[in-house]
Amino acid sequence: MTVSLFDQFLSPTLLGIPLIALALTLPWLLFPTPCFRWLNNRSLQSQNWFISQFTNQIFQPINQNGHKWAVLLTALMLFLITLNMLGLLPYTFTPTTQLSMNMAFAVPIWLATVLIGFRNQPTMTLGHLLPEGTPTPLIPILIIIETISLFIRPLALGVRLTANLTAGHLLMHLISSAAFILFSIMPVVAILTSILLFLLTLLEVAVAMIQAYVFILLLSLYLQENTYGSSSTRMSYS
Repeated sequence: MTVSLFDQFLSPTLLGIPLIALALTLPWLLFPTPCFRWLNNRSLQSQNWFISQFTNQIFQPINQNGHKWAVLLTALMLFLITLNMLGLLPYTFTPTTQLSMNMAFAVPIWLATVLIGFRNQPTMTLGHLLPEGTPTPLIPILIIIETISLFIRPLALGVRLTANLTAGHLLMHLISSAAFILFSIMPVVAILTSILLFLLTLLEVAVAMIQAYVFILLLSLYLQENTYGSSSTRMSYS
């Protein structure tokens, strides 16, 4: 009986209970708890430095009203990085390889940014659907195209994260299986394949971090697009 390669992306169960809930709650147990002491340990200091650098880079070009999202996006960033990194360990499950899970992260936040734009600046938000100076015969077509591109954004977020992690895991599984099979037949080729697997693992560690960063970066760009246009922002950019 041939086992499908995609069976590794199915949620494992124990006594009929899906273990995806355990995989989602595990990252929060790994983060050190902040304390009120003057001096922190190295893990807390590193965590605080990473959070401060991330928030400064992401929210510097965003309007002051968008800074309220700093806690949400930073927590989601740490959560996605931890899930992606834990998924590289043996005998673990990666929830972010599930499209439904990634869409559950992308759709509500994207929808919230769009609703904020319609509430605070409806004219400018609707203006994004029609570029300035468009010829009259092309107006209906461009409105349809821009509307489709607007609603495809959360799907692109979820598919990008799912596809990159799934492809990396499948490639690691194929190369590791080839190295295991070739070890008794051609040891030299198996050693070279193992070296390739090690380099691919390092690449997947980078991909796990980069894809989480890209996910949050695109959400911050959507937020910037829907919060830009207030009087304070126009004054700062004038």
